[in-house]
Amino acid sequence: MAEIDQKQLAGTVGRAISKQRVRSGLTQEAVAEHLGVGNEAVSRIERGIVMPNITRLLEFADIFGCEAADLLSEVSPLVDDQASRISHLLASLNQSDRQLVVELVERLVYRLKA
Repeated sequence: MAEIDQKQLAGTVGRAISKQRVRSGLTQEAVAEHLGVGNEAVSRIERGIVMPNITRLLEFADIFGCEAADLLSEVSPLVDDQASRISHLLASLNQSDRQLVVELVERLVYRLKA
């Protein structure tokens, strides 16, 4: 993998970890304490300066109460992964709100295709 690709991937994974941390209502300090590292280590991962290894991804997933695949699928360019992510987001809404979101996405897609 080229150096630029690694940097881009590290940044994307870092943003996914940051989003999941915020969704979980945790601070960088709390996550760092769970991991037994300093806050700067978590900050560097979230900013994409450091790419976490598989073991660390599993630890993040455990802390956030999600699957490691959730952290990776959030940054996946695959349509199926993106659809799964949207499905997960929609599941927390009531029927009328889900319908509203689907209609908005449809309109957006048609507009972007034009």
